[in-house]
Amino acid sequence: MTWQQSYNPFSSMVVSTALAAVPVVVMLVSLGFLHIKAHIAAGLGLLAALCIAVFAYGMPVEMAGKAAILGGITGLLPIGWIVLNVIFLHRLADESGACKIQEDSIANITQDRRLQLLLIAFSYGAFFEGAAGFGTPVAVTAAILIGLGFSPLAASGLSLIANTAPVAFGALGTPVITLAKVHGYDLATLTAMVGRPLTFFSVLVPFWLIWAFAGWKGMKEIWPAILVSGLSFAIPQFLISNYIGPELVAVGSAICSMVCLILFLRVWKPRTVWTSTSLKGHKEAVAAGQAGVPKAFKKHPTAVVVRAWLPWLVLSVFVFIWGLPSIKTALNGIFAPAFPVEGLHNMIEKMPPVVTKPTKEGAVYVFGLLSATGTGILLAAIVGGILMKYSPLNLLKFYGRTMVRVRYSLMTIVLMLALGTLTRYSGLDTTLGLAFAGTGVLYPFFGTLMGWLGVALTGSDTAANVLFGGMQRVAAEQLGLSPNLMGAANSVGGVMGKMIDAQSIVVASTATGWFNHEGDILRYVFFHSIALAALAGIGTTLQAYVWPFTALVIP
Repeated sequence: MTWQQSYNPFSSMVVSTALAAVPVVVMLVSLGFLHIKAHIAAGLGLLAALCIAVFAYGMPVEMAGKAAILGGITGLLPIGWIVLNVIFLHRLADESGACKIQEDSIANITQDRRLQLLLIAFSYGAFFEGAAGFGTPVAVTAAILIGLGFSPLAASGLSLIANTAPVAFGALGTPVITLAKVHGYDLATLTAMVGRPLTFFSVLVPFWLIWAFAGWKGMKEIWPAILVSGLSFAIPQFLISNYIGPELVAVGSAICSMVCLILFLRVWKPRTVWTSTSLKGHKEAVAAGQAGVPKAFKKHPTAVVVRAWLPWLVLSVFVFIWGLPSIKTALNGIFAPAFPVEGLHNMIEKMPPVVTKPTKEGAVYVFGLLSATGTGILLAAIVGGILMKYSPLNLLKFYGRTMVRVRYSLMTIVLMLALGTLTRYSGLDTTLGLAFAGTGVLYPFFGTLMGWLGVALTGSDTAANVLFGGMQRVAAEQLGLSPNLMGAANSVGGVMGKMIDAQSIVVASTATGWFNHEGDILRYVFFHSIALAALAGIGTTLQAYVWPFTALVIP
């Protein structure tokens, strides 16, 4: 029997919205303020979602359970599969001594921690976001920053803040391509529309990143390098998104940013070399008269440095190859069995005003093991391990230890994805979206925050675009706004929610080995997330109503 979603079951949007928010509030409060372990907080949020979905929204118990199970399985593959294999590679590199050599080689480019952040967290992380997405950039950059000596909180939080600008074009443009395909936007127009506001944020985010780490004064000291890093990302991003297409926007911009920053650092050096891995540490160094004193580091032969970086270079190649649509299609053609969830698949209907007519929700789990990014990472780790002289038996032992190490993180990801999937199929997240959609003239601002909410709930800009992209189009047409503007706003607002989605936070805590501190990471990044989302909302509002910003809008 088909079940139709109801977005206002109590005939009061205030009451319905308050109830719909309960599961997310329970999880975030448990995690961020009550300091409850992440897997327990996620379990409490899931339990609350089950209760609200069944008893308040009238979702059949069996459907609710199956939706949660579908989400949990999705948490294992592809998300958990990525985390497990990236941590495996990092542990191999750390144990072999490669991480220490990498630290020395980066110090050879620059010993300044602020510049290292630009190079690794912003530029290198953007490459992995553009090539793979789904938590890969945070896992990789946080692990490398830990190897460079950054604290777990700094490595986690700063990797999350840096992973914003490229998210809309992550995984070779998947979020934008999906938004256009599912909701009928013109892909070229939408891609250009998304790229325009992100040009501004691509310049802003590296400044914001260094300010978050080093404070205002520390940021001003290296502003030329930050500007080079941001502009060399933003300009290619604008050109590729407006004149070529979505697939290589983030990858091309990231490579350009890395190359330009490294070349610039050959001719420019900051007056003071910031060797501390925190603002507090730098102040203490200043007080002790040791600020700006470069630390000694060992210079290794070129062959040794290349060998130390080979695992990450191999990883970059494998991740990029696995992200290519043609490769994914070929691998899925070999093995990718699809399992429609009986009793859930096409048994739930989304209802107006979210869609123009009742629309059935599919529920098919595709076991795309071969095409999963995590599989490419595993192969890269095996190749990297062989290059690092590990025997097959030692690789197997390390993999087993890694599984034990990340077991609670995998459990957390499973529970959080179960929560997000249940809120989608029950209509709870749509109720929250409709609350934003009812803001009238302020809709450009709150519609952008709808995208932020979607990513915070689902952990994916792609999922948020699927979830709210149709609603954005309908609301824009009713209010006389450009559908392209609001479709783009959903994706642009969504990138700011990426740093606080529970899945990304768990990935960061796992990559840094800072288990059971997910609440600390959430508190560290929450202000940055909401502040950047608000700026994105203001930008959308200006584009909607105020000249000359309206000239940027494609009808």
